[in-house]
Amino acid sequence: MLFVLKKTLKYVLLFVLGFIGFVLLYLLSAYCLSRIATAKEANTSNDVKIYIKTNGVHTDIVVPVVTNTIDWSKEMKFSDTHLPDTSVIKYVGLGWGDKGFYLETPEWSDLKFSTAFKAAFALSTTAIHATFYDTLREDSSCKKIMISYDQYKRLTDYITGSLQHDPAGHVMHIVTNANYGNNDAFYEAKGSYSLFHTCNTWANTALKKCGQRACLWTPFDTGIFLKYP
Repeated sequence: MLFVLKKTLKYVLLFVLGFIGFVLLYLLSAYCLSRIATAKEANTSNDVKIYIKTNGVHTDIVVPVVTNTIDWSKEMKFSDTHLPDTSVIKYVGLGWGDKGFYLETPEWSDLKFSTAFKAAFALSTTAIHATFYDTLREDSSCKKIMISYDQYKRLTDYITGSLQHDPAGHVMHIVTNANYGNNDAFYEAKGSYSLFHTCNTWANTALKKCGQRACLWTPFDTGIFLKYP
């Protein structure tokens, strides 16, 4: 009996040490790789104004609602929100993430172990969160970036490629009462969220796709915004 207890405690200790080692390695990798920057494309025109915006945890890519390239409101309809006046809307912030986090965790205090576990290990589905704005103010959490039409086309292709579409080719609105306010809506997305592919990893890849400064890899928003002081 004593032998079995000692052996069990040994395996428990090895598991705990292994878990701590994994967490430390993950955080160290995230810190180091997020400080390595990818280069911005040179000699490009400043045709389209976009933004990166964070709530302190999650990064959104904010784009004009209407340009010659795309009209986002044709698919992400204002009627999917509770906006009282859509005539003043100019921008839409788009963020990709775990569907369970988006719909079941309005506050960190609402976080369930099952939701966190599924998100960490790519066991649940994903969604795109769209937030409409009439204006944006640049500050430490909201940075303006000027890109060319060609770069913007690549960015829109990346974002639309992250969305699920129905057989008719339309994006799939998620009908829910879990909206954060009157100006947002959720849509079904492709891919799986995990420790290694987070909402910020998605946004970081979006910046790479349109030739902007980005991290080599990052699961957090901090590395991204360090590139835009």
